[in-house]
Amino acid sequence: MNETAWRALGAGACVAAYGALCAAIYMRERGKKAAALRAAAALSATSRDEPPVLVVFASQTGQAEDIAWQTAKRLSAAGTPARVMELNALDAPTLGDAGRALFIASTYGEGDAPDGASVFTERVMGSPLALGSLRYAVLALGDRQYANFCGFGRALDEWLHAAGATREFERIEVDNGDPAALAAWHARWGDAPAMESSEEGAAAAFAQWRLSTRELLNPGSAGAPVFHLGLMPPVGAVPHWASGDLAQVAVASDAAHPRDYSISSLPTDGELQLLVRQEQHPDGTLGAASGLLTSTLAIGDTVALRLRPHRGFHLDGNEARPLILIGNGTGLAGLRAHLRARASAGRHDNWLVFGERQAAHDFLYRDEIEAWQAQGVLQRLDMVFSRDQPERFYVQHRLLQSADALLEWLHNGAAIYVCGSLQGMASGVDAALRQVAGDAQVSELAASGRYRRDVY
Repeated sequence: MNETAWRALGAGACVAAYGALCAAIYMRERGKKAAALRAAAALSATSRDEPPVLVVFASQTGQAEDIAWQTAKRLSAAGTPARVMELNALDAPTLGDAGRALFIASTYGEGDAPDGASVFTERVMGSPLALGSLRYAVLALGDRQYANFCGFGRALDEWLHAAGATREFERIEVDNGDPAALAAWHARWGDAPAMESSEEGAAAAFAQWRLSTRELLNPGSAGAPVFHLGLMPPVGAVPHWASGDLAQVAVASDAAHPRDYSISSLPTDGELQLLVRQEQHPDGTLGAASGLLTSTLAIGDTVALRLRPHRGFHLDGNEARPLILIGNGTGLAGLRAHLRARASAGRHDNWLVFGERQAAHDFLYRDEIEAWQAQGVLQRLDMVFSRDQPERFYVQHRLLQSADALLEWLHNGAAIYVCGSLQGMASGVDAALRQVAGDAQVSELAASGRYRRDVY
């Protein structure tokens, strides 16, 4: 064979080899595409065939809601669709149709349902329901200092089980945010996405805030001392928070049990302000957190603090409504932040009903409140001092006296915000509202977000 023939033969072989290579690449890519299409089709079918897992939270201060979203993210990262919702938004048909539900339930006070579960407790748990097709799990949040630890979480678990639902595993109970119990819950749903882990870590971190101001507001009071406190962040500008949010303070001697305080200022005030009553135990010692803030710390000293969103007490959805703000004692903190936000927004349709002991000693933030009244920020002001007359008289009594005005404000779309002590004030206010407006209307106010509480 001559040289020309050999060259022709070689060229033909190269062409053939190249063609074979192209064919192989084409077949491989075609196979990948087909596999991807099959996987997508399978995922689509799964998504269509499998309803999302309900992740339901019953919260008061927002902790249960945070855990619910963390749980949903883990489920989604593991390929399981999830739907997050508040327990009050869950009705009987939706629960009856659900195949699987995870409940994160806080307990309020001595075994009570939190406000985020009040409507569900009344409308759904109060009626018989068959839940034989439901698989569920319960994470119960509580505090062992109360006799009825995790009382609502336990009641919810027993009600679901009695209705025929099947437990995926035994209820997990969490004492004051116990990390080990929370880790056991999260481990059930897979690893958290890396981005989420870092964000959660940053959000959960305490920082050292510096005490810049401390002022006794009730000298001569028959009650315990109440202090106005100002704190500055460790570095940089004051971070953002919304009116209604909380500051959580950690004490070195009891770091496992941080204390929540309603923030009484706005970021635009240039510092975080608190209103703290000094707690004194029977043996004369001061409360760990209140004693630290009101006595132990010197101006310039630092304390471990972090911000906690309290979505259930935000103005969200009620910014354009008239507001009825009701509270007592240091509960004025959360109401003051809302009034500052309203004044800044130019909203003057505000009614403050506030109670303390004696006008001479316990009119907290008097100059500011009277200035708001003079400027028209407060359309109506009712200060109630329980010991300025022979018989005890409280904010709930003033609401009953003002029944016609209360009904008129509600008719005009007002939202109600209550801040202060659960026992006595908040329970008495709730009873007064129900007496004036009726159980049905109060339940509807709660369900629509027009009745919100930050009580303790």
